Order: sequence, then structure tokens, then C-alpha cells
Amino acid sequence: MAEERSEKPQLGDKLVENKIITPEQLEIGLKEQGKSAGALGETLVKLGFTTESDILPIVAKQIGIQYIRIKEIKIPADVISKIPAKVAHHYKILPVKFLGNVLSVAMSDPMDIHTVDDIKLLLGCGIETILAGPKDIEEGLKQYYGVGAETVEKMIAEEGGINLEAPSEMSGEDIEKLAEDASIIKFVNQIFLEGFRDRATDIHIEPFENELRIRYRIDGVLYKVSVPDTIKRFHSAIVSRIKVMASLNIAEHRLPQDGRILVKVGDKEIDLRVSILPSYYGETVNIRLLTVSSVLRGLPSLGLLDKDLAIIEGTIKKPHGILLVTGPTGSGKTTTLYACLNKLNTMDRKIITIEDPIEYQLQGINQIQVAPKINFTFANGLRSMLRHDPDVMMVGEIRDTETADITIRSALTGHFVFSTLHTNDAASAITRLIDMGVEPYLIASCVECIIAQRLVRLICPDCKTPILPNKALLQEMGATESAVAGKIFYEGKGCEKCKNTGYRGRTAIYEILVITDTIRDLVMQRVPANIIKKKAQEQGMRTLRLDGWQKILSGATTIPEVLKVTQEETIVE
Repeated sequence: MAEERSEKPQLGDKLVENKIITPEQLEIGLKEQGKSAGALGETLVKLGFTTESDILPIVAKQIGIQYIRIKEIKIPADVISKIPAKVAHHYKILPVKFLGNVLSVAMSDPMDIHTVDDIKLLLGCGIETILAGPKDIEEGLKQYYGVGAETVEKMIAEEGGINLEAPSEMSGEDIEKLAEDASIIKFVNQIFLEGFRDRATDIHIEPFENELRIRYRIDGVLYKVSVPDTIKRFHSAIVSRIKVMASLNIAEHRLPQDGRILVKVGDKEIDLRVSILPSYYGETVNIRLLTVSSVLRGLPSLGLLDKDLAIIEGTIKKPHGILLVTGPTGSGKTTTLYACLNKLNTMDRKIITIEDPIEYQLQGINQIQVAPKINFTFANGLRSMLRHDPDVMMVGEIRDTETADITIRSALTGHFVFSTLHTNDAASAITRLIDMGVEPYLIASCVECIIAQRLVRLICPDCKTPILPNKALLQEMGATESAVAGKIFYEGKGCEKCKNTGYRGRTAIYEILVITDTIRDLVMQRVPANIIKKKAQEQGMRTLRLDGWQKILSGATTIPEVLKVTQEETIVE
């Protein structure tokens, strides 16, 4: 904050006068500020009484300068180029406009005369200071200069005669030295750290003819990361550094490679799953970020309605049978299975899983990873698992007839088995198993429950606001007038907390098909999936779209989110 010690009482009075804080909060703030000897504004923000965006306009008026919110303005590229990235990052400043020979610079402390003098000396022009919040400036530096811009500038300056655009002509030793360069290490670390801070689940590093594109997948949506254009020339060095961290072969550029990196941010451990794939313009990298909280969740935290939670908890208590979870890649199937396993993970049960890959280590559960290169498949692993006297088994995915057959026979011999399939809805899992060659009578006797699921983004709680729903969207949703009457709908307007997307976090929508006697009869008759689905709905099953509709009405998500992941259907309530 920019206020001087003598101005603190004036600032406090102004904040009370503008009803930003109460007199009682000012009193607490002054006492706390006296202990820490910091600025009053910073103290009030730390105490949670107000925010920077409320305080800074008043501070700006006090010291007689302009206040701006960087997110609300567009800064031309020629203005940004007036200050090198390393200078902007070192002093935590951002050029905003250039008129005549005067450069307007956004600073969090415009009264810092020493910094202003340094900038004048470095740039050789007049400087006008403008007040902006430190977080605002930090985001602006990322937006306009790119993540790791100062590191890239340093790499270019230190590059010398090394030809980074022709890695194939370099020896393995040279590539390794380059990968261990301090600037490369710093840049890769910055990419990982920013991805973690932005809640990314995946980091994509993709080379193209004229650019190196870096993207984060946040809440299921890909966002391009602003990086300097010059980063393209360091592509091979970045990939080599990641290979070194993941203990992969840095000299191999023709074959796909998979590895793992364990890193720590504060008190949180992050498991980075690295996959390298050769492409036309070089190696593309995908990094999956896994944390304990992202994978290990209890059943009540999955977004299940009370009725559905009771169904699942009742099903998994059965001594034998099969519970299948279906859905596309990235729909949260593993998280659901892990939640079920955690519920059953007690001292009197032996649980064994076979996965590809093991997403997270579960305490007290025996986990096996398949290795196709040595012919250790799901089917082979399952046969061996049965000799270890398990009570509960999990098969990562039923991919072929052999795995399906052994899974069914495991359930027949007194085990409860969890597994996944790739189908569009719950009922289709039955026809998929029949297509694999499993006899209908075996499916009818073993399968207890099938769960289809998708992930939808949650409305950001900090900018959630009621809206009038779009009639075209309601029509596309299949909502009748009676279903809409008297209901309140919400959306996120966009704020700093959600990076102006209106969404923060994700939840699942479910379709839970319980295999009742009536459904078993239909399975035995080999009826089509649509007839099984219709009968299940008559017995009370909610489809994915209807479960999504419930979450729309509860204010958790929006109509566009549910429309993205569900099939056409009429909603009548």
C-alpha cells in the first residue's frame, strides 16, 4: 500500500466515512497495525475487513494520483515494449501509456522515489506514476509479458552460439547440459507453479511451425497461457528438462515416453504424470497434475443427491456383484471408484486393484499397475489377484472380452468388483458387455448397479447472481413451462477469484441404473439399451440431463454446462 504513516488515521477516517469499514474495525486495524508496523491498508485487508480494490481509490485521492484497474484497460504492445520484461518484473511495475516523452507506469507504491528515479535513469524519459494493486500488476505482467518472460529474456541474453532450433544435431551431453541450465529450470518450474496456482488439471506444451503453445486445462476447459513469442526457440530445452525430471531418455525423440515427477508446493505434494509424444514439429508434452485432494474424496463430497448416495452405499455393502462406472475420459470415473474403495477400506477387508495407470496410492489397499510391454494385462493380473483371497477388487477398465469374462467370473465366485466402461449412458453398458461376448444371463446375475457420469463446472460463489434464463437455452434443454415456473436460475458474472470465467470448481452429474428383477428380465431378452433405459426411468432412475437439471435448480451450475455433456431429452416436473 502507498499510504505514509502520518496519513494512516486520515485513510482510516476516509474508509469509515465511505462505509467501507466500521469504526470498530478501524480500531482493531489500528491496534493490529501497531503490532506489525505495516501499512494500515494492508492490515485491514489481512484481517478480511475490506479489499485492495476498495482501499486503493481512496489512497489515490489522498496522495493526488490516478488509480487504475489493469484488468479493465488494454495496453498497446508498443507501450509494453518500452520497459524490458526483466526490469518490469524486478520493480513490479507495468507501463500503461506513452505520451510525448512521458511514460505512465502503474506501481503498487508510487511514492517510492528511489524506484521512480531508477526507472527514469534506465529508460531516459519522464515518468508519471499511477496507483494499481500489487495482485493486479502481477496478473498484468503475466498477461502482457507472458509467464516466465524475464527468464526467457535472460536465456536469450545467455544463449550465445548454441543452436536451440536443431536439437537433433546436438550430442546427448549438450542437450543434458542445456536442460540443467538454471534459466531453463526456472522457466519450467514457473510453468508448473502457475498451473498449480490456477487449479489446472493438465498442462499442454505443443510445438507448431511458428510458435510453442502452452495451455492449461482448468475445470475441464483449455486456456492458452501467455508466454513470450521467443519461447519457441527453447522448445527442445524445455522438453529435455522435463525428461530429466521424469527420468526419461533425453536422447529419444522418435518414440512416445511416459514418466512421473513428484514436486512439493508449500505443504502440498503434487504428482505430475508426464507423457511425451512425437509430432510433426517436435515433441508435444502433456502433464497431468494430481493432488491428494483432487483424487481422494469421500462419497458425500461427490455431488450425489441423498437418494443416489443411499443407493451407492447400499450397493457396495453387498458381499458380491459388480458396480460399473461409465463415461468418457476425464469424467471423474476414477475419483468415484476411489471414493467407493475408501468407504470399504477397513481392517476386515482385503482390497486389490489393477489399474493403468495407478492414479494415487491408497493406504491399506494393494494396487497393481498393468505393463503391456511384458504382457502383464488386466486379464493376466486378474487371474493372479484371485489367488490372493481378496474381498473387493477393482479393474481399471474392461477393454476386451477376456477381461470382461474374468471380471464376471470373479463376481460369481463371491467377490465384489468395481470397474469402468466407455459408454454414453448407463443402459448402454449392458449392450456393450453383450457385444463383447458376455452371456446376458451372466450380466443379469452379476451386475448390481451401473453409474454413468459427467463433470460440469460450478458457478463461482463470489460472483453468483440470479438471472432470467434464455428461452432458446430452455427450449434446447427440453424444459417445459411447468418445469420452469417459479424457479430461480443463476450464473457467474466473472470476478478475480474465477479469472472472469463465472465458474470455479467442478461437480459430477449422475445416471444410476439399479439392476432390479424387471431390468434383469429385459437383459435376458437382449432388448435394446433404449428400452432398458425407459424401463429404468419408470422405476425412478434420473437421467444425466435430469440430474443436471436438479443441479441447475439448486444453483450449482448453469444450463449451458449441462447441455454440453448430455443428450436431448424432455424435462417435465
